[in-house]
Amino acid sequence: MHYKCDLIKEGHPSSQQPKSSTKVCTCAATQSLLRGKTRIEMQVTAVMERWRGRVALVTGASVGIGAAIAVELVRLGMKVVGCARDVAKIQKLAADCQSAGHPGVLVPFKCDLTKEEEILAMFAAIKEQHKGVDVCINNAGLSHPEPLLSGKTSAWKNIMDVNVLALSICTREAYQSMKERNVDDGHIININSLCGHQVFDFADVHFYTGTKYGVTALTEGLRQELRAEKSHIRATSISPGLVATEFISRANNPDEVASIYASYKALKAKDIASAVTYVLSAPPHVQIGEILLEALQ
Repeated sequence: MHYKCDLIKEGHPSSQQPKSSTKVCTCAATQSLLRGKTRIEMQVTAVMERWRGRVALVTGASVGIGAAIAVELVRLGMKVVGCARDVAKIQKLAADCQSAGHPGVLVPFKCDLTKEEEILAMFAAIKEQHKGVDVCINNAGLSHPEPLLSGKTSAWKNIMDVNVLALSICTREAYQSMKERNVDDGHIININSLCGHQVFDFADVHFYTGTKYGVTALTEGLRQELRAEKSHIRATSISPGLVATEFISRANNPDEVASIYASYKALKAKDIASAVTYVLSAPPHVQIGEILLEALQ
């Protein structure tokens, strides 16, 4: 994309301003930069144009990575249904997006992902109000500090319900939504983890690690099934390392959290949001299967 840069020298016959040596650039590129947009951001916005006005579902959108993804997609013009149990936080994000003048819209939806009936009701509401889902981002995930040798079964079930079953149900319903509307360029993105590729010597996350290995397998299985259906819907797993969000705080005691962040540099939630837009901005014929990202130490 090229811009013509028109420099108006004050005092030029075409200007009504007093003579001056000051030069003012009025070209679109410069004005965009002055509004805080970098050239890379402008390029991302351009390639994301095909998603403008289309519908994305982001699970776990109230805080952390999910909130960052939801806001970024709204900034790029998408209609985002953000779901979580704490819908008040998403309502606040939606108001912030509106105040910022983002071209998209964030639609808060209260949903407990451990209950299949609530997931199905959410997809039915999306169908009725927004026709269906074009992009499904399975971001919701949780962990409990429950080791394999002494953990509580109830906690393990809770982790499985969100990290594996809810992800699978949302994936199934998103695909069916795309198929019935003949949407063949949709995208299903699973926010995975480095723990889905490596077992760390930390007992409190071993069960969580098992579910994330499951996400890696489920994403590849999904890709194979889509290929067998001759579908061009894409499937991607994004696997970040340590991210500075509430996730670690919820899963560990304060002393352990402080030790973790003191020992390792963390990514920011917006880094994962950038990975999502990178994946979505790839040409329709490009399949990005997996992204692993960590902070430089």
